Amino acid sequence: MTDTVFVLNGPNLNLLGQREPEIYGHQTLADIEEMLAQQAEELGLAISFHQTNHEGQLIDWLHDANRQEARAVLLNAAAYTHTSIALLDAIKAIEVPVIEVHLSDPETREEFRHLSYVGMAAADCVKGLGARSYSVALEKAAAL
Repeated sequence: MTDTVFVLNGPNLNLLGQREPEIYGHQTLADIEEMLAQQAEELGLAISFHQTNHEGQLIDWLHDANRQEARAVLLNAAAYTHTSIALLDAIKAIEVPVIEVHLSDPETREEFRHLSYVGMAAADCVKGLGARSYSVALEKAAAL
């Protein structure tokens, strides 16, 4: 196992800070990446931070994390959380623990967001803390 934590972000998260800030906050994904890089250094970890709007790319990065024997994956699959059996299968196929991350709490939102395919295989979940959800998830990854 390496000391690298993959931080994978799904569709529309590139628009953080401008997309529905009343739900997702005003911080950008770059702000979150900078915050995590600093925190990772303090924890003696490295992060590999990525964002894509494409489901298959997330799956490829999950496979990469496994091949590289990453410590963990922090996965904010965004809308794919609720739709992607392919992501569920990819998480089940790898040995690296996946921590599901959400800025908001999906269970307090629209009913279709209550189902999490990611959560069916994730080792843990951090939700509803805004950008701090990532920070708490990184602390959990460090404790593994």
